[in-house]
Amino acid sequence: MALRMHPFLTVHVGDFLKTEIVEPTGMSIKALAEHFGVSRQALSTLLNGGASLSPDMAIRFEKAFGIKADTLLRMQTAYQLAQARRNEAQIEVKPLTRAA
Repeated sequence: MALRMHPFLTVHVGDFLKTEIVEPTGMSIKALAEHFGVSRQALSTLLNGGASLSPDMAIRFEKAFGIKADTLLRMQTAYQLAQARRNEAQIEVKPLTRAA
């Protein structure tokens, strides 16, 4: 039996980054965006859950804060899968069987 993570146990990686990494530093989104070399809007959208974390942005967080990009991207994938599972019943695909 496969174990599934309950959707309520997942958090958007942007929310995690905002509350656990960025806010404790006291750095503004504008200042961090400038440090990262990205637009304030792009960073804000990520941190407010409106965009997915890209590998490029994950590396920027890794370089700035030391949190592994791999870990952040796994968090992003877990969140997206949990969101998809919410609608799993509407995905109508029958199992494939081997041709004899």
